[in-house]
Amino acid sequence: MNPDFVPVTLLSRVPSLFVVHKEVPVTDLKSMVAYAKSRPGRLNYASAGNASAGHLAIEALKLATGMFTTHIPYRGTGPALNDVLAGRIELLSAGTPALLPHIKSGSLRCIAVGAPQRIAVLPDVPTVAESGYKDFETVQWYGMTVRAGTPSDIIIRLLQECAKAMRAPEVIAKYQAESAIAGGGPPG
Repeated sequence: MNPDFVPVTLLSRVPSLFVVHKEVPVTDLKSMVAYAKSRPGRLNYASAGNASAGHLAIEALKLATGMFTTHIPYRGTGPALNDVLAGRIELLSAGTPALLPHIKSGSLRCIAVGAPQRIAVLPDVPTVAESGYKDFETVQWYGMTVRAGTPSDIIIRLLQECAKAMRAPEVIAKYQAESAIAGGGPPG
């Protein structure tokens, strides 16, 4: 962590989803791996940029599966998602908030979930681990930090207010709609 900042609390963890454009002829992770291996170097994946959560998730997936795809970094999830939706790029990993509407509409096909268990909003989509890659897990997390030197009473107040917000019915409903897992508690 940057020494200029100190952690306050974990806000949420969001499952990584692995999706393909609807016309990519695969139905699940196993068929994606076979498809990629039969076309080495000819498939691409988009990410929100170098070292983004999606970039790291697919690199982890490549290591676990032995498939090869070429990384095409974008300046954010939106531009990356646009090219996957247009069919110019085959594969993408991002969190449920960005991808769920496109999965539900049929524009994208979710081939696996990076979380350790299946998620409620996509109960028929297996995890990467269920697909044969034991102990695989990739999730995105969101937290709050403050500038180093922030008075401890302010940090404690922020922690308390975040905990209170995470118990609010509208926040709980939003987290459930995206299969996010609430954080909370003091930092490590």
